[in-house]
Amino acid sequence: MIRDIQDEIIRIKKENDICILAHSYQGHEILEVADFVGDSYKLSVDASKVTNKNILFCGVHFMAETAKMLSPDKRVFLANPLAGCPMAEQMEPEMIEQIKKREPDRKVVAYINTTAALKTVCDVCVTSSSAVKIVKAMDDKKLLFIPDCNLGSFVQKACPDKDIMLLNGGCPVHAAVTAEEVAEAKALHPNAKLLVHPECRPAVSEQADYAGSTSGIINYAKSSDAKEFIIGTEISIAEHLQYECPEKRFYILSKKIVCPNMKLTTLSEVYNSARSIASGDGEAFEIIMSDELIAKARVCIDEMLRLGG
Repeated sequence: MIRDIQDEIIRIKKENDICILAHSYQGHEILEVADFVGDSYKLSVDASKVTNKNILFCGVHFMAETAKMLSPDKRVFLANPLAGCPMAEQMEPEMIEQIKKREPDRKVVAYINTTAALKTVCDVCVTSSSAVKIVKAMDDKKLLFIPDCNLGSFVQKACPDKDIMLLNGGCPVHAAVTAEEVAEAKALHPNAKLLVHPECRPAVSEQADYAGSTSGIINYAKSSDAKEFIIGTEISIAEHLQYECPEKRFYILSKKIVCPNMKLTTLSEVYNSARSIASGDGEAFEIIMSDELIAKARVCIDEMLRLGG
């Protein structure tokens, strides 16, 4: 049954000029029908390079927004319109503008996991893999890093010469992991390498053998000579790695690291969206953004690219 649905999705996308993007946190059955798999920004760049006029994003809202910003001439659809991101949506532009008025010499660094509206009041954008590199490359010494204080703390530690202001924000899923859970996982798997995402608390990240982006975790696990790994990010990554590296063992750090918004997208949602795009019935959820919003939000992304991100 699953294979039948997958085959139909593949047929529809080929016949209707649809490129399917799947974030790494999606289920394996969705990754199998995707044209590109990876982190959010990498997928948006991939979408900008293809000739397809229709982009179907299997992820969350801010990711589809970024894809639209980089491909304004294409139609971008989100497989499930309810798939949002608590971190991306937790801060309003007005709040950041007030801080900028109080501290006009402090540049705002925005994690890619932010809404397009919030990006319009930021100076430079970063990904989890480029954050340290970009901050080091900035001439400015006084910065405000938003929204994730855990990733911000990770950057702060790597850039001690910078005055980095942090706010109380971040990913509630990654932040829920505790140092006690790290101790328990290490006790269960004493020979395993601990790989975590820097959205986790500092007390967790500081104990890791590697802390970095989702793609960084995947690449580390694949290339390492080690045979066992504790994965400290969304539990789907442990599953995907087990498929790709059957000779190795992968354990989840915590059963709490499950993103409910990512899980909203199912294979059936992908099928229904693709079918709607093909028929033009208007049921598929399309990302609509004004030219003005795209232009303003892209400024911080363009600055990231200028600095080498």
